[in-house]
Amino acid sequence: MSDIKNVFDMTGKTVLITGAGGLLGPKHAEAVIEAGALAVITDHHEDRAVRRAQQLNEKYGRECALAFHMDVTNKESIENVVNKLDRIDVLINNAAKDPKVKKEAGLTPDSRFETMTSEYWAEGLDAALNGTFYCSQAVANKMLKSGGGVILNIASDLGVIAPDQRLYRKEGVPEEQQNVKPITYSAAKWAIVGMTKYLAVYFATRGIRVNCLSPTAVYNDHPEEFVEKLTNIIPMKRMSHIDEYKGSIVFLCSDASTYMTGENLVIDGGKSVW
Repeated sequence: MSDIKNVFDMTGKTVLITGAGGLLGPKHAEAVIEAGALAVITDHHEDRAVRRAQQLNEKYGRECALAFHMDVTNKESIENVVNKLDRIDVLINNAAKDPKVKKEAGLTPDSRFETMTSEYWAEGLDAALNGTFYCSQAVANKMLKSGGGVILNIASDLGVIAPDQRLYRKEGVPEEQQNVKPITYSAAKWAIVGMTKYLAVYFATRGIRVNCLSPTAVYNDHPEEFVEKLTNIIPMKRMSHIDEYKGSIVFLCSDASTYMTGENLVIDGGKSVW
């Protein structure tokens, strides 16, 4: 039987992370680097990817991160990065467009279902859903040639439960002008959970495991009013901290989860249980 420490060891592994220039992406990179892996930082803003990789290399005092420009909505851009790497052991599909609900209200927001345009709908699904499909397709083909690997899709607790629109309401604003969390985000995240299950079964006997991680909102200097409203619907009575997903990332990406595929690990302080 393997030593428990060894099954979490990712030494020699190459992990490609999409959307790694944002909030959680760098933390996913820290997690796999601390487990011994090489993190490949990709982002549609090349300067942001380069900056993140430099910060990681400086933090750990070694060449543990590479940086590439990659647009997950463009198959050619994805292939260019995939072809530059000798191998990819793990893909973390983290890229998404998370529309932030504006503090202001009073104008009819594009995010409302009644007035949402087809362009807004398509754009909202592009990075998260189409990007997950395109990247999984490109990387899975490479994994199949090298004996397998792991695909980890990042979804959301809003891919399990519907958003509570009361969090975004403003007093004295007409209903049709209230800001809302748009349907595009939920639709994309629910679909990613479904894609995870499909691909897990599709590749089950071919050496590729596919799982999903669904975090909840991470505290990032949110307005006090919003934090108070949100924490009131979370059993643990607080938002998540930015470092609280690192252990789960290593578990799902390493040999610690070799008999796990097609699952969605929800980490939300109990929010989806109520």
